[in-house]
Amino acid sequence: MLEIAGPVLDALAHGHRVAIATVTRVLGSAPRTLGTAMAVTDAGAVIGSISGGCVEGAIYESAQEVLETGRPQLTEFGVSDDDAFAVGLSCGGTVEVFLAEFAPAGERNTLPAAVRAQLERAAAGEAAGIALVVAGTGAGLMVVPEDGPGDADGSENGADPETTAGLDADAVRRIRAALRAGITSGRSVVGTVDCDGATSRVLYLVASTPPRCLIFGAVDFASALSAAASLLGYRVTVCDARAVFATAERFPTAAEVVVEWPSDYLARTETDARTIVCVLTHDEKFDLPLLTTALNLDVAYVGAMGSRRTHERRMSRLREAGVSADALDRLHSPIGLDLGASSPEETAVSILAEVLVARSGASGSPLRSKPGPIHPSP
Repeated sequence: MLEIAGPVLDALAHGHRVAIATVTRVLGSAPRTLGTAMAVTDAGAVIGSISGGCVEGAIYESAQEVLETGRPQLTEFGVSDDDAFAVGLSCGGTVEVFLAEFAPAGERNTLPAAVRAQLERAAAGEAAGIALVVAGTGAGLMVVPEDGPGDADGSENGADPETTAGLDADAVRRIRAALRAGITSGRSVVGTVDCDGATSRVLYLVASTPPRCLIFGAVDFASALSAAASLLGYRVTVCDARAVFATAERFPTAAEVVVEWPSDYLARTETDARTIVCVLTHDEKFDLPLLTTALNLDVAYVGAMGSRRTHERRMSRLREAGVSADALDRLHSPIGLDLGASSPEETAVSILAEVLVARSGASGSPLRSKPGPIHPSP
């Protein structure tokens, strides 16, 4: 739901009712992850994708029913269903989808104010979260963080919605606590909550700020890497101490271009465990202090460009500078995977392929040689 927040809000702003389908459970080999959403407007327009093509037709029909009746649905497609082959899951796996209608103000199933606020935050690239009660007591109820303009079901402040749909105040508080933890981790998960002896299943939908890609060295390879990383959803910063090269015109896809000594900038800028650092300068006066700083940060990836000879000399100098063996083990140098890349654009693919492997823990080997399901278990 949060991943398609922008176009959903646009559709509502133009007076359309929208049925949103959200993946609430994935078992076996399925192409998309928990929390993935697709929406269908009352004009027949489709927003987003549930499965990359597998079950969209069936979901579209279910969405039409929800738009007609206004009643939510919890639907499952899997290998045990008679229509599993028809909806495209003949390769195995089960996908459970929750569908609900939302409408502009004044209509049936009007989008709650508190939920709208979270969608607006997600559309703006800010951290956001919505807890959706999928099954059990309170099914269909949405709970938002306490800092929203509304409360558990989106009612205005001053109302007492915390007992609506059978959930008591304590259950709502526990859902909110789990939602805050989910926003912090950046992962959508499913959990349960007990309310007077009954158990409800809750999907915690979260959106984080975009992960950062810090590119040091305003070279041609940096331009291609900036464009490719932006397509993958990274917020890209290009940094170089040379003002003549570090210009916004040369890097139109970067969120920002910084003219500053690289190690100074990295030491002061905000990073987290999702940040990737790509050093493309292969100039020791920049690289050595920069890599010394980077390898002492809790980031997802640190890579440095250079020949094998440059790499060996760089490693020797970093050891002399006191960088530990454990820290040096985190350095991806020479940067990228062996894909036969030569052009800046091909090199960008090589680098980002290595980033994906490093972040996911995948093997990086061809799928045809991988045993078992193609898609990892959620």
